[in-house]
Amino acid sequence: MAIESTEESAESRDFVTALARGLDVLRVCAGRPEGLTLSEVANFVALPRAAVRRSLITLVSTGYLFQTGRLFIPTTKVLSLSARVKDMPLPRLAQPILESLSKVLDESASLAVLDGKDILYIGRAEANRILSVDLSVGARLPAWCTSMGRVLLASLPEEERKQHIPDQLTMRTVHTIGDKSQLNGAFDSIRKQGFCILDQELELGLRSVAAPVYDSTGKVIAALNVGMHAARLSLDAVDENVVPAVVKAAQDLSEAIQLQNK
Repeated sequence: MAIESTEESAESRDFVTALARGLDVLRVCAGRPEGLTLSEVANFVALPRAAVRRSLITLVSTGYLFQTGRLFIPTTKVLSLSARVKDMPLPRLAQPILESLSKVLDESASLAVLDGKDILYIGRAEANRILSVDLSVGARLPAWCTSMGRVLLASLPEEERKQHIPDQLTMRTVHTIGDKSQLNGAFDSIRKQGFCILDQELELGLRSVAAPVYDSTGKVIAALNVGMHAARLSLDAVDENVVPAVVKAAQDLSEAIQLQNK
């Protein structure tokens, strides 16, 4: 017991609470380019306002945020950190696959991982189309109402999944699933069919298709998707043309990961 106490004490000495809190604050602010107030940040990170205020002031002083009125807004210094995500092994493997998929379908393709209650974009191949949702590497969206998020959440045990879903589901559009029992039913369907079609639940006029990406142990570690205007393709066309292409791209990336780890 004495040895365990000594080890725990050493770990406590090495852990810098202020740094951990500051990183949480930075992560939240980086995902909200429109800016957040002190109260909003404190609510997101579940920390006392005084602690959050110190972190925000430090981040402003070091150039990661700037303050205008009550809002704290991320600077390009934060964006430069996000941009380096593309140099990580998984995004590097994914990029040619995303670009090929985007070219074949003439739509934007993305790669994301689960991060708390959000998905974090770590790869992106842009098509020459304009969507009102501004997405790039480093962007975040709520996991529960996005196609990639649902693929990632569907892979988790139910108890673990609950940690990544907000207590209150906010309707984004008239099509958004706002009932948790229906949402769990959607997760069951995604697991069985191996992909997710999201039809205008995040934003009116926006459809997307996502499929899981597996590591060498068979664990889902990311999701790959394609987003498109609903007016461009019917659901039948999405099912016939887009779904097979997205599933194949996700399989290709999974195979590339497995080959790399051999």
